[in-house]
Amino acid sequence: MSSITRSDSIFIINLWKAGTITFGERRSTMKIIVLVVEDEFLLRADTVEFLEEAGFVVHQASNADEAIALLELHVEIQVVFTDIQMPGSMDGLKLAHYVRGRWPPIKLIVTSGLAKPLVEHMPIGTGFVGKPYQLMGVADSVRELIGAAAHG
Repeated sequence: MSSITRSDSIFIINLWKAGTITFGERRSTMKIIVLVVEDEFLLRADTVEFLEEAGFVVHQASNADEAIALLELHVEIQVVFTDIQMPGSMDGLKLAHYVRGRWPPIKLIVTSGLAKPLVEHMPIGTGFVGKPYQLMGVADSVRELIGAAAHG
């Protein structure tokens, strides 16, 4: 018989508060929780709106510092989708490495309108989506990463 730890309880409560898990049904309904990090407001707004309409719970940040603050506040975030070229204390690639080191279970997808970074420059398991991107492709990439984690 397994027991639920305090951290498990906090995680479940945060999922319930975010509306990503419901109790009392035959099956729990889990939504994928994504953090979009993009400094270009219109691109971020379009991406967030599309992902929300596609059924994701979405948080948004315009730079790495905001992203880190949201990750500390919302432990239920499962995927970070970040632009590489951003102003601020760190770019998206440095943010991806920081997230991998501090929150290893979080899945990562980076995006850029420039050349794709070399695989050895990205954290292991990081996905890449080139700009300009199709929003459905971003949603599919997120689902694929979460699906691979669930089956791997």
